[in-house]
Amino acid sequence: MIRMLRNPPVRLGMILCALLWGLAGLVIANPARAEIEVNVNRGDVQPLPLAVPAFGGAQGADIAQVIAANLQRSGLFRPLDPASFVEKNLTAAVQPRFGDWKTINAQALVNGQVTVEGGKLRVDFRLWDVFAEQQLLGLQFTSSPENWRRVAHKISDAVYERLTGEKGYFDTRVVFVAESGGRGKTIKRLAIMDQDGANPSYLTGGDSIVMTPRFSSNSQEITYMSLRPESSSIFLFNLETARRESLGAFAGMVFAPRFSPDGGKVAFSVERRGNSDIFLMNLSSRTSVRLTSDPAIDTSASFSPDGSKIVFNSDRGGSPQLYLMGADGSGQRRISNGGGRYTTPVWSPTGEFIAFTKQTGGEFHIGVMRPDGSDERLLTTSYLDEGPTWAPNGRVLMFSRETPGGPPKLWTVDVTGRIVQPMPYPGAGSDPAWSPLLN
Repeated sequence: MIRMLRNPPVRLGMILCALLWGLAGLVIANPARAEIEVNVNRGDVQPLPLAVPAFGGAQGADIAQVIAANLQRSGLFRPLDPASFVEKNLTAAVQPRFGDWKTINAQALVNGQVTVEGGKLRVDFRLWDVFAEQQLLGLQFTSSPENWRRVAHKISDAVYERLTGEKGYFDTRVVFVAESGGRGKTIKRLAIMDQDGANPSYLTGGDSIVMTPRFSSNSQEITYMSLRPESSSIFLFNLETARRESLGAFAGMVFAPRFSPDGGKVAFSVERRGNSDIFLMNLSSRTSVRLTSDPAIDTSASFSPDGSKIVFNSDRGGSPQLYLMGADGSGQRRISNGGGRYTTPVWSPTGEFIAFTKQTGGEFHIGVMRPDGSDERLLTTSYLDEGPTWAPNGRVLMFSRETPGGPPKLWTVDVTGRIVQPMPYPGAGSDPAWSPLLN
């Protein structure tokens, strides 16, 4: 458990704290008006220079490094080189010497203090508008010492939200397919890690091939496909209990599962004699209804955030394209209009866009379009890019990229297409799925 306290601006060196339980409702009371802001909607945004000096106390340098790395990867911030810092040994209890930070053109400053008392880790931090000489944010987090990285992610989210006006996405996890063994003898296991590639671990062994893992809305349950030579199955995996259960036996191959937004249903495809259709299962009653019945391949269902619609992939028009329908299967219509082959659609958490994989000639792309098919934009181009997944704030996509002869790797791209970069995770991976913000 991580506990958060809210701190007003420093006055006379005293820190006054008001207790808040939980982290879901992060609210800053009467914050000072910032003269700095980051416009996340501009494609030509210049990253905001900010300073994140090492926090005082045990693991303070590690926490500051994680915060700086998170903000830098967003592409919206440019952490300054610590070697350029004039003022040293800052603490959360004293106001910084703003002139020293103006000298190096730091627009924002994040500083803090770490203490360990009675087996508890406490981190106080402050966010400052350097040129306005105002405190924008002051918070205190309390947790167990082993959770220091999560505290760093919480602080990153708080800074991101205060400066951009949008929720952060750093205190999240990613489930994916970890690959090893090389071509011809590849082992595919279900794996999970923090969004920055730290703390990777395996959830399944190598006795079957796993594919298309997807998170539920509560971040604690995953659905995925398991493929064996004689059969395929869809499983639910509870991250808290490590309990795994099958959705049941089906006449045909089952694949491409995905939760509904409320977590109460799972959409999936069933293939029988060369034809695949989309089904929807109620997890309470374990009853299923068939949503499509076209003599084609219908798959990759993804719900709109309100659960009322489903985008899916179908080749009923001669090549794989994107289609929309009601959550009950009604009103099926095509929405992709450009040339090429469209696959793996996924609705953004904000409902603003649908992301997809597109193949044109010998190239693959990650792209986005509006739910009505308008405003299509290709964000990446590569030998093989596929399988996008959205960060919970709808600003960043993760996907897998493969080079000729090389293994798949996990990459990210922001929604403007300006920032394309590899994930810090060093291993081979594919089929990523981003969790909601953790509680």
